[in-house]
Amino acid sequence: MNHDNLPAAEEADIRAAITAALERWLRQSGLTQTAAADLLGTTQARVSEIKHGKTSQFSLDLLVRFAARAGLQPRLTLTAP
Repeated sequence: MNHDNLPAAEEADIRAAITAALERWLRQSGLTQTAAADLLGTTQARVSEIKHGKTSQFSLDLLVRFAARAGLQPRLTLTAP
C-alpha cells in the first residue's frame, strides 16, 4: 500500500460524499450557477460540473474548500481497522 496517498476506494468514498453534499447545497440554495460560483470562488463551468457530479478531476483539497465556502462544515472521522 502506498502510504503517501489514500487508497483509491477510500478517496472515491470521500470525494462522493463531498460531491453529494455540494450537489444538495446547490439544489437547496436556490442560487444560480453564476451566483454559486461567486460564493465558492470558482467559475460557472466548475459549478456545472459539481451539479452534474463530474468532480473526478477536482482535488480533494478543492472540494473541501468549496464545501467550507458553502457553509457545509466538512469534518473527517477516522476509525481504526
